[in-house]
Amino acid sequence: MKTAAIAIAIAVLGLAAGSASAAGQVSDLDYMKANRCKGLATTLTGVADPASMDAFIKSARGSRAPHVLERAEAEFDRAKREARSEDRRGRLTAELTGYCAELLGQTSTVAGARRNPG
Repeated sequence: MKTAAIAIAIAVLGLAAGSASAAGQVSDLDYMKANRCKGLATTLTGVADPASMDAFIKSARGSRAPHVLERAEAEFDRAKREARSEDRRGRLTAELTGYCAELLGQTSTVAGARRNPG
């Protein structure tokens, strides 16, 4: 009985340590979204720095599954195509300065002003 309690305690502590280290990692979904952001930044010049996004993507690449890498590349290409459309430029610029900046841990004065209008 005492051995079982010790084994459970060790297992719980091991799970807690594992989830804490995983919390610092970038999820596959966020990795794909970062590639979309890079595609937008590459096409919408002067709005955001694609080099910082590239550095984020390289550091988050890790040992991603091949299908995640393929999907991330497809997101990059799709974002570049979308950003070429003049009628979508405003919405995509807002995405780039808002969501993308937050994803990469950057602070954007444009995004901050939009969140705190008062």
